[in-house]
Amino acid sequence: MKPWTMACLAGVALLAACGSDSDANKSGAGGANGAGGAGGLGAGGVGGRATPGSQEDLVQSAGDKIFFETDRSTLTDQARGTLDRQASWLQTNPNVQVWVAGNCDERGTEEYNLALGQRRANADKAYLMAHGVAATRMETISYGKSRPIDPGATAEAWAQNRNAITSVK
Repeated sequence: MKPWTMACLAGVALLAACGSDSDANKSGAGGANGAGGAGGLGAGGVGGRATPGSQEDLVQSAGDKIFFETDRSTLTDQARGTLDRQASWLQTNPNVQVWVAGNCDERGTEEYNLALGQRRANADKAYLMAHGVAATRMETISYGKSRPIDPGATAEAWAQNRNAITSVK
């Protein structure tokens, strides 16, 4: 083989090694409990752990999503478990402020879903407040049905879209 061909192949191999699989570096949506880990190291992470107090750290340590039953804003046992971990994480990271976004599946009117999403975000916030997180550290918002996790029109997609998501500001 010619030297320049070898050099080109070596360059391609290096570029391929440096590239990243976009799916591998996205934060995991987690399983039904929302406690899935984030891919990659996160900003400044070491050994697979994210930077303390970051969104990636929240996802890895506590989970960032809780899920709701159809037309409900009451917390399930599974949601309370995730929120217990979030409360603990927030107490460990006292300078972190968060957004809590309530979301709905595609069914129902825009007005209904915005109101339901707000009730879901408020239920999340109220639980965290009851477990020692200051209200001044949290803001809520409802996106109704405008930000689905899964765009499908199936029972599984709707279940994923009925959620509240906690995000580090």
